[in-house]
Parts: sequence; structure tokens; C-alpha cells
Amino acid sequence: MGLITHSDERRISAAIAEAEGTTSGEIVCVIAGESDSYLYAPFMWAALIALLIPWPFIYLTWWPVQWIYALQLAVFLGLLAALFPKPVRLKLIPKSLQRTRAHRRAVEQFLVQNLHTTEGRTGALIFMSVAERYVEILADKGIHSKVPPGTWQEIVDRMTQKIAGDRTAEGFVEAIAAVGKLLAEHFPPGSADPDELPNHLIVIN
Repeated sequence: MGLITHSDERRISAAIAEAEGTTSGEIVCVIAGESDSYLYAPFMWAALIALLIPWPFIYLTWWPVQWIYALQLAVFLGLLAALFPKPVRLKLIPKSLQRTRAHRRAVEQFLVQNLHTTEGRTGALIFMSVAERYVEILADKGIHSKVPPGTWQEIVDRMTQKIAGDRTAEGFVEAIAAVGKLLAEHFPPGSADPDELPNHLIVIN
């Protein structure tokens, strides 16, 4: 993926373990390469433009229908090849739709990683989707209800500043520490405090 090295993963894992040592809550960190392939976009745009191509030639020329069809097919295949690479493909997708897909992936990971099953409902997910440049913190109701509105977004904003400065690992470490501090404030370690979820960074290509 390029943003995170093996040493960065170890730093993040250590930060999770350190933060969870101060609380009965659980923190999971996930990086997804993308939240959707958006493969439909190049096909859709190439097809729409190719459908418009024949009309000027039908009404303004005497070209045989076989020539027009061949041109239409060539335009479709050419546009498909030009629009298919991921960086170009992403530019075809509105930012609002990218955010929607990334948020949906974050919710999916919250459930997949069993954060909704933790004792006391104190699980927190720090989620990043690289292609969409999207970061979100999702917290279960046990801790979310105790945190003032806007707190999670403040942590996300600081984290995205670090990521923008090519300090992704540092952004994760600081976000983990901030989330851990909130969890520790409201949910200190208990006498029976099982470590229910993984303490390492989860990377999804």
C-alpha cells in the first residue's frame, strides 16, 4: 500500500497495546486500500459517450452503418482503456459518493471486527480508506454517549493533518492515544479485563 511500513505497523500495534493497558475498552485500527472498486464508472461513461457518437454521422454523412458501428466500438474501447486506471476512475466518482462508500466500509469493519460485541459496548474503530482519502472514528454507544459532540472529528482532523504531511503512522499513534485517553477516563481497567480484540493494525487491500 505504500503508506505504512512494517516498522510503522509495529509502532501502531504497540500504541494500541499501551492505550488498552489503561482502559477496559477496545481499540481496533483498520486501513483499507479502497472502499469500492468503482469498476462500473468507466464502463458507464464509455458506453454513454459511445451511444452519442453515431448520431452526427447518421444525419450528416453517408457513411455505411458498418463504418459507424466500427467507430462507435472503437470509441467505447478507447474510452474504457483511458478511464479504467484507478486514479482516473476515482476522478469520475463524486466526493460525496466516495465518502458514502468509505463510511459504509467503516461500519462494515466495525461489525466484522466484532467491536459491537465488547463488554460494556466500549469498542472504538479508527478507520482509514486510502483511495478515498477518508478517515473516521466509530465508537460504540458505551463510550460514544459519554463523549462531547465533535470530539471524534477533532481527533480525525488532527490525524488527517499528519497523513497529509506523510506522517501516517504518527497520525495513527496520536489518534490511538487520544481515543485511549477518553476510554480510560470513563472505563478504567477492571479486575477482569480480557483483551477481546486484536492489538495490531489490520490492513485490507
